[in-house]
Amino acid sequence: MLDPSDQIDDHMLVVSFRDEKLKEASFTQLVRKYQERLYWHIRRMVVAHEDTNDILQNVFIKVWKNLGEFREESNLYTWLYRIGTNEALTWIEQQKRRTSVSLSDNEDLFSERLTAQKDFDPNKIEWKLQQAIQTLPEKQRIVFNLRYYDEMPYEEMSGVLDTSVGALKASYHHAVKKVEAFLTGN
Repeated sequence: MLDPSDQIDDHMLVVSFRDEKLKEASFTQLVRKYQERLYWHIRRMVVAHEDTNDILQNVFIKVWKNLGEFREESNLYTWLYRIGTNEALTWIEQQKRRTSVSLSDNEDLFSERLTAQKDFDPNKIEWKLQQAIQTLPEKQRIVFNLRYYDEMPYEEMSGVLDTSVGALKASYHHAVKKVEAFLTGN
């Protein structure tokens, strides 16, 4: 959940970014402020650390190129998450095309990447939860991650995913039921 003071700081970051003398310093502050949150948001979508870093780099390149035109019609946080989500989805689509596998095979690929992590322990609940999340359809997985991990309100999520609040609530509800069924073995 965002602190209201973050919005003031975000506004000042955007304003200072537009000043050529302050551009690099304000961008550095923006990266410091959002890098970790965006990293974990993307990592939960693509699983592998190396892929996450590549995608995150692309996100910040896009932010650098477009922040000067950001109209502040949404929160900066929401705008950044939308870019991160879109970049991750683009990467996932490229992986599907590159490997020309079916959707279920693609889900198996992400599950395999998860179990290949060096600290993977299938007996720990956090790893079981990650395995359960990887079985969700792509949209439900994104909605679940945004709501569960990032505690993003549905209204903000609607801005990130360009989907109605009602549809997001339904997706989250279905995702929770599937995760619970996976974890309980039902």
